[in-house]
Amino acid sequence: RAFLDAVVTSTLVMEGDGVIGDYVGGYSDLERHRAQAAEAARGATKAAMPALAVTPSAPKRKLSYKDQRELESLPARIDALETEIAGRTAAMALPGFFTRATSAVVADQQALAARQAELEGLYVRWGELE
Repeated sequence: RAFLDAVVTSTLVMEGDGVIGDYVGGYSDLERHRAQAAEAARGATKAAMPALAVTPSAPKRKLSYKDQRELESLPARIDALETEIAGRTAAMALPGFFTRATSAVVADQQALAARQAELEGLYVRWGELE
């Protein structure tokens, strides 16, 4: 540990679940950081416990028939749009794509950007309905 503290400037730590932590300093700095994080977590849970018990949960809003149908159709629409975006992206990756006329290339790029914006809008709407 003393050798690591004297030599290293950052420490990479396998923290589990595929997470790799990057800490500045040696091993003693890592231990100090973990102790501070554990103390902060203990303090946060103690302070948060009474607040959670007092706050009532908000009742869920029932979806209208139209919203329910839209929610059911969103996964299929999203899947189709993602497939189209993947196809357009693959076509743009071909070597001869940019040898075409500039106006055709720009039109394809704008169409791709419009599809990506539409996909983001569908994800937002799905989150609202959930």
